[in-house]
Amino acid sequence: MPATPPQMHEEGAIVGQLGPGLTAVVTIATYNEAENLPLLLDRILSLDLPLGVIVVDDDSPDGTGDLADRYAANHPGRVLVIHRQAKLGYASAVRLGLAYGYRLGIPVLLSMDADHSHDPATIPSLLSAIGGADVVVGSRYVPGGRVRNWPWHRVVLSRLGGAFARLMTGMPVRDPTGGFRAYRREILDRIALWNTQAEGYGFLMETIFRCWVAGGKIVEVPIVFNDRTRGKSKLSRRIVLEAFFLVLNLGWASRWGPARRRFTEEMGLCRQPDQGR
Repeated sequence: MPATPPQMHEEGAIVGQLGPGLTAVVTIATYNEAENLPLLLDRILSLDLPLGVIVVDDDSPDGTGDLADRYAANHPGRVLVIHRQAKLGYASAVRLGLAYGYRLGIPVLLSMDADHSHDPATIPSLLSAIGGADVVVGSRYVPGGRVRNWPWHRVVLSRLGGAFARLMTGMPVRDPTGGFRAYRREILDRIALWNTQAEGYGFLMETIFRCWVAGGKIVEVPIVFNDRTRGKSKLSRRIVLEAFFLVLNLGWASRWGPARRRFTEEMGLCRQPDQGR
């Protein structure tokens, strides 16, 4: 069966709506981000851009979802909240938000973290660069990019992970695990995003690899990545191990002909679904 974006009604309650005239929508996955979300939404919505926001909340016990609902009520047409009934994970939350924007026909779909590690002031740079690309990655590791206030072991882990991914796959992306991104709507269809398998942050690696294999033009723009000051990091040993074995599989798919053909055939199963507001 062809892979298509999931139906929204299967994923939880929806509060708010996105109005006409939006040219881009940013997806934010949340779980216990009540301390961070209000300021982040204020900063995004203050940008002088036809930009909407999709918040996908995993039933946060700290009331993050309720806070997001207030923004949906106070900013009609610009904020939409999807409430899921359990903690289902980062990857599926981002997939769901991107799928919703895709079905609405939004031309550019972004993702960013809720913890202020990604600066909304950089969104215009990503949108400017997407004019000549299929995917734009906000990169910590290109000239001009940097990491601020991160523990040294996280910096080492991140850099080694990126180097390992480049070595195994041949993919020339300096920051393959960066989650601050902009995608053209068409590339998500071409790569069968809805068929990605990773459930942790390895999802970011798998997605950018698919874009590369599909011949998409990937551009990296420098960002300053700030460590969170409120809330707890979602990174775990399980997520790191999942990403490690995922890179091994992607390297196999990249370098062995039959595996690469199967991989590209899987992406080729995706067809454009019906759309409409």
